[in-house]
Amino acid sequence: MNFFERQRQVRRLSTRLVLLFVLAVVGIVVVVNLAAVFAFNATSGNPAQLAGFVAIVTVATVVAIGLAALVRTLTLRGGGGKVARELGGVPVPADTTDPELRRLRNVVEEMALASGVPVPEVYLLPEETAINAFAAGWGPSDAAVAVTRGALQRLNRDELQGVIAHEFAHVVNGDMRLNIRLMGLLFGILFLTVIGRGMARVGLLGGGRQRSNNSGGGGINPLMLVGLALLVAGYVGVLAGRLIQASVSRQREYLADASAVQYTRQTRGIAGALKKIGGLTDGSELKSPKRDEVGHMLFGEAARASWFATHPPLADRIRALEPSFDPAELRRLSQQWAAAPPSGRQEDVALGLAPAAPARPAPPATAPTLPGHDARVRVAPAEVLGRVAAPTETAYTHAAAILDRIPDPLLDRARNRDAAVPLLLGLLLSAEPEVRQHQYVALADRHGRDLADAALREADELAGLHPTLRLPLAELTFPALRARPGAELESLMAAVFTLIHADGAIDVSEYCLSRLLLAELQEALRPDSRWRTDRRSLTDARSAAAFLLATLAQVGHADRAAAEQAFEAGIATLLPGTTLPYAPPENGVLALETAWPVLDGLRPGDKERLVAATVAVISHDGMMTVPEIELLRTICGLLHCPLPPMAGNGIG
Repeated sequence: MNFFERQRQVRRLSTRLVLLFVLAVVGIVVVVNLAAVFAFNATSGNPAQLAGFVAIVTVATVVAIGLAALVRTLTLRGGGGKVARELGGVPVPADTTDPELRRLRNVVEEMALASGVPVPEVYLLPEETAINAFAAGWGPSDAAVAVTRGALQRLNRDELQGVIAHEFAHVVNGDMRLNIRLMGLLFGILFLTVIGRGMARVGLLGGGRQRSNNSGGGGINPLMLVGLALLVAGYVGVLAGRLIQASVSRQREYLADASAVQYTRQTRGIAGALKKIGGLTDGSELKSPKRDEVGHMLFGEAARASWFATHPPLADRIRALEPSFDPAELRRLSQQWAAAPPSGRQEDVALGLAPAAPARPAPPATAPTLPGHDARVRVAPAEVLGRVAAPTETAYTHAAAILDRIPDPLLDRARNRDAAVPLLLGLLLSAEPEVRQHQYVALADRHGRDLADAALREADELAGLHPTLRLPLAELTFPALRARPGAELESLMAAVFTLIHADGAIDVSEYCLSRLLLAELQEALRPDSRWRTDRRSLTDARSAAAFLLATLAQVGHADRAAAEQAFEAGIATLLPGTTLPYAPPENGVLALETAWPVLDGLRPGDKERLVAATVAVISHDGMMTVPEIELLRTICGLLHCPLPPMAGNGIG
């Protein structure tokens, strides 16, 4: 199953989630109506009065559930970091010297670069001694990855890598948006329990019985009856919520486990982590009172397993990775670790995964060398489509090599809250002196000479940086940038916009990189919480797609006839049997400003054809240069189809 098919699967799961939510609401409404009719003796009236009463109760119940779900969803607009902080998470500093935290950040950064997505925020749940983790957010640009203290202490590097790879599968597959939506809907379903508890308490404080003018005494206080009914309805919601979580979550966990193996090309890591969950007393159980709300997004079961479990049975997950696994091994490990729990750090040293003393890891012995600037690679559209959001072990190894080959001073500045801004702007300044001068003047006029001078100094230092290192270095700045106040991020976005639109002919690669980073900053600051963002068809996006293909054909071929042939190859891939005139826009790459929102909103199958058409244009001669591959990666990022970095003589 490739990335685009997984996107279609997420769409189907979203539809199922809505249907299950509607069914849960219907069940709750029925329970509330029955209780309300009985409590207020509404059956004594005529049918018209009864129908009106039921309608009022139904509307009130649905509105209460809907408003609660909406309010909860709005509180989650802060992205993945908001969810992590609610569970007691604390940010892991980018410049941490703690060996366990440094190992965690290294693994997360390497996995992000290998996946072709921005580096997420990293959180530690310091009070949780069990082994667990999760990824949360509306999309890759506002994602956060959190791990428990138990995972950090008990897992060796291979196991931690497997867990993080599992979470990144959720990031790139689009599961996070579904997960965070589910949090909002579950809160709405469970909200009636809170109301019912309050009403029942008030009814009891009032004596539990209502006064009556008859000598026979009063009946049961209807307020208490309604409160008890709402409690019952709330527990119906609890049951429905657990079933919804299980329905949405279980199969995705198998898929994320398989993706983690694909990413790391070894099963011992994630299988070892699952065995430690099964063999240690704490398992994966969290202490946080919010654990049930986030149970569907965790690596392991949040509470003791039951038939309402949000995850597949542990033994089944391990057996899917290791078919010969015997569940009796968990009992043996449990006895072994009861006396001496495992230490991930000590295992790293014993396995040769870390030195006895903390140090920056040496580059892997098998790490591929960076390709020459003039290297040409034979790449087929089908090969690229198969690599989207599917990094291999080679891509992961290459990501580690990328981190090793970026000079330490640049890495330090990328991870520094204050130095990251001029570094990012320096990356976006054009290599052409005339264009760079226009950008410098515009930046100085609108954002101050100090910032313009700092960006210019960074650009001069970055001039010799290998082209395959520029996008990864930019992505490494994101955790530091997201730590800045919203007003400062707004100012940074304005500065990036200034560089894009400064007078001068910015080339397509520089434009696309600037546009990608601007989009990621916008999404990090204002996450898109719309239920569906992929509604457009190729018919709706025909003009925008033609603009993109024509622009790429024009910049890739000096000869108009060759450019037209490349354009026609792209159109034949995108819209077979259709003929469109080759008409590159007069204002060059800036014509794409209005095209990106349209193209990014394509349905998964149509977006798959657009990526294939883009590859067909760029590689019309069957070969691609390093700058062309980096351009392709940038365009795929703009379309939210993350492409792993180039490795050796091909794509990861």
